[in-house]
Amino acid sequence: MKARLFVFALVLVLALGSNAFADPISYFALLSGPNEFPPNASPGTGWALVTIDTIAHTLAVQASFSDLMGLTTAAHIHCCTVTPGAGAAGVATQTPSFIGFPLGVTAGVFANVYDTLDAATYRAGFISANGGTPAGAEAALALGMADGKTYFNIHTNVFPGGEIRGFLVPVPEPASILLLGVGLAGLVGIGRKRLQS
Repeated sequence: MKARLFVFALVLVLALGSNAFADPISYFALLSGPNEFPPNASPGTGWALVTIDTIAHTLAVQASFSDLMGLTTAAHIHCCTVTPGAGAAGVATQTPSFIGFPLGVTAGVFANVYDTLDAATYRAGFISANGGTPAGAEAALALGMADGKTYFNIHTNVFPGGEIRGFLVPVPEPASILLLGVGLAGLVGIGRKRLQS
């Protein structure tokens, strides 16, 4: 019985902890006005998927948005808030906007990949605040993302401080989901066996 619990605990730890050490790591955010700081009543919605790979030194950014009240003026990632999932922070990535992000529109889609060792990927002040090198900025951004202290923000002419935003949260890897499922199935099996005894 103790062996089964140990195996279950091991599977659970591996499933929940594997994302912390894997490269690349993907993060997802649902974007809305109520997620802004302070919140606003924008009907705009969207999502962002950001994948950072500190081995290949890439930052893949995908986003989709619609129904904004204003015309887009900027979009970027902010890092790092004091509290995970709350508050505001300075811009970490390109300013005023990611190169290629659709500006002057109320809806759009976007996808691009950036070199995380290229200074042009970051706001100059973010590099200065993190060791003065793109490598330091990459490490700070990766840590901020892992700690839940980064958010994707879309700014408009109606809401210059940001119309819609969302904190980036880790996307579970398929292997992690599978391991978690196996562990939960094992726990259910142990519970059923106890009931039958």
